Amino acid sequence: MDAYYVNNEAQSNGDHEVHKDGCSWMPKDREYLGRYGSCQPAVAEARKTYLQSNGCLWCCLECHTQ
Repeated sequence: MDAYYVNNEAQSNGDHEVHKDGCSWMPKDREYLGRYGSCQPAVAEARKTYLQSNGCLWCCLECHTQ
């Protein structure tokens, strides 16, 4: 199980990216989402706060959408 975080600051396209602990692109302004076995439930948790949430291209590729 990995720890996941959501970026509190939206990207230019409006996405709030979800990151796995240890990601090189981890933002400073983030909110802890919890520990999960994959990124899917972490993104679902992030969408409770930020409807437009997306997985990080680098650490959560399977949850990243264009």
